[in-house]
Amino acid sequence: MRKFITVFWSLTAIILFILSLVLVQNAEAQSRWGVGTSFEIRDNAPSNGFGLRLERGIFSDLPLVDIKMRAHFSYFSESVESYRDIPGEGISSADLGVYDFGLAATGGISFGLLNPYVGAGLGSENFRAVMDDFEDQNVSDDNLYWNLYGGALVSILPRLKPFVEYRFTRLLGADEFDYNHDSRFAIGVMLEF
Repeated sequence: MRKFITVFWSLTAIILFILSLVLVQNAEAQSRWGVGTSFEIRDNAPSNGFGLRLERGIFSDLPLVDIKMRAHFSYFSESVESYRDIPGEGISSADLGVYDFGLAATGGISFGLLNPYVGAGLGSENFRAVMDDFEDQNVSDDNLYWNLYGGALVSILPRLKPFVEYRFTRLLGADEFDYNHDSRFAIGVMLEF
């Protein structure tokens, strides 16, 4: 039932995102698309990964204000030597993997070369831990989350924009985790067209 709810809300969010892209056509000539990639660091294991994002500007006729819809995906992977101490079995190594995807709304202000922004969104995080020594001890957990983020784009080149971003994520239910939130720092580049 839990996976059904996760899939249902994920599909609902994707459909709403696509509808918002289709229905907001009054400023089509000024609307911008953006594709970005980033290196990301989390404060929980696995800690290093990469991210992809797709953005579309909406309400582009507003002066100095930049409002966008965003779809994002992140993947983290790490091998650890002492993931869990299993009583009577010793310490096992594990391959950890986390991927998440979500939708968000972003609002920013243009200050010449610097474009600060903030945003909020919803998504789904999927965690997997595969124990190398003990196959029956594998861990898997899927959770919905909400997140808040802020960052800045630097407009050095007309279409290529480096960015930095900080994101705070709060899980809505973590069965297998001993944490329910994480912080993330991302540095990357956005291509706007």
